[in-house]
Amino acid sequence: MMAGRGLSCVRFVMSCSVGFVILNHQPTPLLRRLLERLRVMFDGPPIVCHHDFSKCGLPEGVRLPGVSFVSPSVQTGWGLFSIVEASLLGIEALFRREDAPDWFVLLSAADYPLVPARVVRETFASAGVDAFVSAREVNQASRRTDRLNYRRYLTYRLPRPGLPQAEGEARFLSLSHPWLTRWLTPFSGDFRCYFGSQWFSANRHAAERLLRFHRERPALAAHYLRQERFRSICPDESYLQTILLNDRGLRIGADNLRYMDWEPGSPHPRVLTAAHLPAMLASGAHFGRKFDTGSGAVLDLLDRHLDARGHSAG
Repeated sequence: MMAGRGLSCVRFVMSCSVGFVILNHQPTPLLRRLLERLRVMFDGPPIVCHHDFSKCGLPEGVRLPGVSFVSPSVQTGWGLFSIVEASLLGIEALFRREDAPDWFVLLSAADYPLVPARVVRETFASAGVDAFVSAREVNQASRRTDRLNYRRYLTYRLPRPGLPQAEGEARFLSLSHPWLTRWLTPFSGDFRCYFGSQWFSANRHAAERLLRFHRERPALAAHYLRQERFRSICPDESYLQTILLNDRGLRIGADNLRYMDWEPGSPHPRVLTAAHLPAMLASGAHFGRKFDTGSGAVLDLLDRHLDARGHSAG
């Protein structure tokens, strides 16, 4: 009886299919290495890559079986809403495929797996949530404690009269008092603003609701696009998170299952090296970021670790 129950659990975990949406804008060999590792680990999973062809051609050797590319692609820019659009196009393309998965993971070419496919599947199959998202609320208290994100998302920007040639914050006024912003922004006590990591994992149910919101409720996107007309606001760190965490039909896990090492005050995480390996493997995270073209040594160590733990789909 126990053996039969254990076999049923294994079958349940194995039936949880996982796909990937990967964002890339560089001619980096890391994309090919990541694709090849995912294909081996997850036994040829569905993968959609949004590659920004306006920046460069495809890296060599990335047109692999099971890997499709968003076409036409979006011209992306750091800190701009175009990154959100690229992510949504990738998610939409993934779930239009005949082999659309139960879960997807949003990655970039600077990411790499830290645990075998079996662990990823077990987590998704047993978690009891629809998405894993790391984010926190931005609210009126943030006017003092998180002023950057409050200014980015909860204010209302408009041109400063008489200074059309001004640069930076001199170009615009920011209305920040809640008596004004409650009428001028899409946020309220019933629809709160969130900020967090761009990188997350979610199931088909969450993907469908995310895409439907973006398609049917354009006011949120319009607000972010208006704000960034004056200065970058990094909407990739707020837009999707805000939709997911406000949806009462979704259950959200508060850990996005990524390992990153942030230097205080830096807008980017540190490049991971072999010195980070013990912390990466002890973290329980599914993926680490970020790696670069000089990360060959630590990626080789991760490959050996994954192979030793059994990188196959089983």
